This record gives sequence, structure tokens and C-alpha cells, in this order.
Amino acid sequence: MTQDRAAVLATIAAEVRVCKACRLHEGTTNGVPGAGDPNAEIMFIGEGPGFHEDKQGLPFVGRSGNYLEKMLKLINLRREDVFIANVVKHRPPDNRDPLPDEMAACKPYLDRQIEVIDPLVIVTLGRFSMARYFPNGKITQIHGKPRFEGGRAFYPLFHPAAVLRNPTLEPQMEGDFKRLLEVIAEVKSQRAKAQPAPKPPDANEPPAGPPKQLTLF
Repeated sequence: MTQDRAAVLATIAAEVRVCKACRLHEGTTNGVPGAGDPNAEIMFIGEGPGFHEDKQGLPFVGRSGNYLEKMLKLINLRREDVFIANVVKHRPPDNRDPLPDEMAACKPYLDRQIEVIDPLVIVTLGRFSMARYFPNGKITQIHGKPRFEGGRAFYPLFHPAAVLRNPTLEPQMEGDFKRLLEVIAEVKSQRAKAQPAPKPPDANEPPAGPPKQLTLF
């Protein structure tokens, strides 16, 4: 199953790298499809690639990436243990905000990645990924407050870049990250409860196994 997931994600990544569905591919070096564990329990969704991400074709490899790795270390995880993606797959010019039509063009790729990975928790980083799941939410009010739906949790957090710009947010960010483990445990509990109970044996059904031969003696 792991190989199947990895193969599907590799196919999506190859499509992203040659995608011309919107203007964002113009003037960029690399598409940035996303990276991480195909079986990740946690999937992070940011906004868009920046300068370093565009050069390397990988998400969150600049200062924001270093900060994200620092937060993951708080809960004994590495970036290789999670999956990281963005709402747009190419760098917006001058790191401007992604536009609605650009996000719409990238949405099928992200939707397919989520379907393949089936994470327990989707962590949104920044307001554009947050808007996918909390369209009227304000990050200052809802950060660290999960919403449980469909056997999954949606967990809004500050974008690492926002914390780097405003270090007073760091204690809140650390607290929110530490609560991630509780959120994962809750989703696992919900999924376990949702599993159908094992079917009781039918009294009229013959026992399994080869029939016993009758003897006349």
C-alpha cells in the first residue's frame, strides 16, 4: 500500500512540474508539488512556495521551513514523518498572495494528495489554506482549535513566517503544536468507534473447514 501511495504521489508531482494551468508557472524555476511521508498522519498545507522553495522544488526549505522543523522537534517528529504542501504549486511573483483562479487551478492536485495520504490531521499554515476549511475564521481567534469532521481533524495554526515576524506569537505556536498529539489521539479514537462491529457467527451457518467423513462403526 505504501508503494501504491508513493507511486500515485510521484505521478501527481510529475504533473505539477509541467503544469501550465495558470500563469504562475511563468518565470519560475521549479514546481513545488509537496514532499513527505505517503502514510503521514499529519499533513501541513501552507500558502505558496517562496524563493528557496522555487530553487529547490521543495516546500518550506527557507527560514520558515527551519522554524517548522523546530516545532516538529517539540513533538519528536521530523519533516520526513509528515507531508507538506501548499495551496499553490508554483511561486507567485515577488511572493505576492495567491489569486483565487491560481488556487482553483492547483486545487485538484492538492485534493488528490489529501485523498491518497488520508491524513488524520490537516494543519493549515496561514490564512489561504485556513480559508479552505474555515472560510470565515480569523487566525487570532481560532488558532489551535481543531474541527473534527469525517474522521479527520482540521487544525489552524499561525504561518511560521508570521511567528518569525512577530516573536510574541511563539508561545502560542508552541502550545498549539504540543496539542497536536492530543488531536491525533482523538481522531484515532473517533475512527476506531466508527468501525463496524465484527459480525457475530450465524448459528445456522455450518462450521468452517472441511466436512468430517461419517463412519458406520
